Amino acid sequence: MTYATIRYDLADDVATITLNRPDRLNAITPQLFEDVSGALDQAQAEGARAILLTGEGRAFCAGADLQAEGGLPDDPGELLDSHYNPLAEKFATLPIPVVSAVNGLAAGAGCSVALWGDYVLAARSAYFLLAFVNIGLVPDAGATWLVTRAVGRAHALEMMMLGERVPAEKAEAWGLINRAVDDAELMGEARAVAARLASGPTLAMGLIRRSVRQALSSDLSDTLGRERIDQKTAGRSEDFKEGVAAFLEKRSAKFQGK
Repeated sequence: MTYATIRYDLADDVATITLNRPDRLNAITPQLFEDVSGALDQAQAEGARAILLTGEGRAFCAGADLQAEGGLPDDPGELLDSHYNPLAEKFATLPIPVVSAVNGLAAGAGCSVALWGDYVLAARSAYFLLAFVNIGLVPDAGATWLVTRAVGRAHALEMMMLGERVPAEKAEAWGLINRAVDDAELMGEARAVAARLASGPTLAMGLIRRSVRQALSSDLSDTLGRERIDQKTAGRSEDFKEGVAAFLEKRSAKFQGK
């Protein structure tokens, strides 16, 4: 299957989705989000066990394309309803892990897209920018939730109200991302992480993704109850049987995500 605004590749159980509008710094259009959504469906249908998300060229994603045909609607919230929020929810509820490789600027909703990953690596030359305030808008695509929970109230307000760049190394120090790496090493490091996740017990990882998201807005009692339910599911999996057998036999486990 081919897409107009992205590239899709599946190798070694990792589906790589590359935002591919480099002439527009991979800025978001409705078509781009539709293509990404379709690629996620394709990846799951083809049995991918991890997603690797990156951008083509010198940017990861510059946010909404304000110069696209038609521009923004009078009510920008319409785009959130039709494209942004559904894709954010789709990433959040995926049953497989997601790695983001931020190769350059991640601005506006593009910052949110980067943070949709479970494990986020960024090139040292990359930076994150929530400049909505500079055009009189508020952060979207989940930014207020994702950023605030990652870096805390003070840094989140600084980032959102001043609208200034946060370089990759500062983003790492703040806890916004997992690691900043040398530019030349970014894709190699990202593929290694994605491959490691894809070879693991991805059924359990899917449960972990959901549990962590729910724990961010749940109390301890609710979290304990969710862990009990998920442990029952994981404990009945083939991966659990294989993991225990491999441990007892002192060998590497061969997980299948089942």
